[in-house]
Amino acid sequence: MPDLSPRAIAWATTMAGHPAEGVVRAHVEPGARLELARPILREQREAWEAEHLAAAASRALGAGDRAREEEPDPERTCFERDRDRIVHSTAFRRLAGKTQVVVHPSDHQRTRLTHALEVAQVATSIARGVGVNVTLAEAIALGHDCGHGPGGHASEDAFDAFLPEGYDHGPWGADVVLTSLNLCRQTLDGIRNHSWSRPTPSTIEGEIVSWADRIAYCAHDLEDAIGAGIVSPGDVPDAVVAIAGGNRREQLSTFVREVIATAAETGSIGMGARVAGALAELRAFNYQRIYTRPESVAQSDAVIAVLRALVSFYLEHPDRLPERPGDPGQLTRAAVAYVGGMTDRFAFDTAVALLGWDGARLPRPQ
Repeated sequence: MPDLSPRAIAWATTMAGHPAEGVVRAHVEPGARLELARPILREQREAWEAEHLAAAASRALGAGDRAREEEPDPERTCFERDRDRIVHSTAFRRLAGKTQVVVHPSDHQRTRLTHALEVAQVATSIARGVGVNVTLAEAIALGHDCGHGPGGHASEDAFDAFLPEGYDHGPWGADVVLTSLNLCRQTLDGIRNHSWSRPTPSTIEGEIVSWADRIAYCAHDLEDAIGAGIVSPGDVPDAVVAIAGGNRREQLSTFVREVIATAAETGSIGMGARVAGALAELRAFNYQRIYTRPESVAQSDAVIAVLRALVSFYLEHPDRLPERPGDPGQLTRAAVAYVGGMTDRFAFDTAVALLGWDGARLPRPQ
């Protein structure tokens, strides 16, 4: 046995926990005690939702409305199961390696994963404030970007060339990437339709996530750009600063409170014209100064070239796909699905190893 440090020895002594009074505890000293007559199970939480949520809120019921029937879970509501399935999915984990705005982000810049977490925080804040189903809003938010390919929105432009219907990360996530999870209809609908160019989601919670997504990325993309020196705080339009503040914390607070206040006043999920105008101006600023600046366009062009080359390779060499489709008519979708599931780094490394891609043509850190 190697010599162990005192810390390693102390950690090893906790292997079996701390038994006392017929219970194994995590810590030596007893903690707070519950006065709990019985576990709080799914049916009790469903009853609480039925009594307390707003009339228009989505309510969990049994196993949920799923494409494939299941037995209800005794402990979790159907939307709690959806949230858990998304969090434990490969597609969700891979968001950690996918671009939010900048390929090869620094330690402090967002990835698609941290973006999804921030959207979930905004969405649950709004959902609590208006009295609707917090868990459904969280599930939609966590899953809303699972259809994104490597390299951010550039992947949609890359894959458009191969699919007659085009590649839209919302429907692709709901109808391709997450289908194996057998999620509830309401969860999939919110994921499918979270983008503002899509049809209105069928649930209040889905509408909330549509707003939460825009609120989150407008605020945190600006913060990342300031941190990277792409823009400075003084560049932010005065009208945005006057209404919503000049930093992420102030902007999130303003926008979240506005959606809640507007819902209370009008019954609709939205914003009053004044604050909505500030959000629109912030988004326009980000679009012009961050998303479409020459360096970002060059980055997107490089991503598109890599991804199209990879899909073309697998179409020409279907035997190299990990799972070759039985139906030859599904080969293109299988190739797009495989490349779309890659993280940024895996896609770029694969292009170098498989295609002999010149590293100088890969997207560069910014």
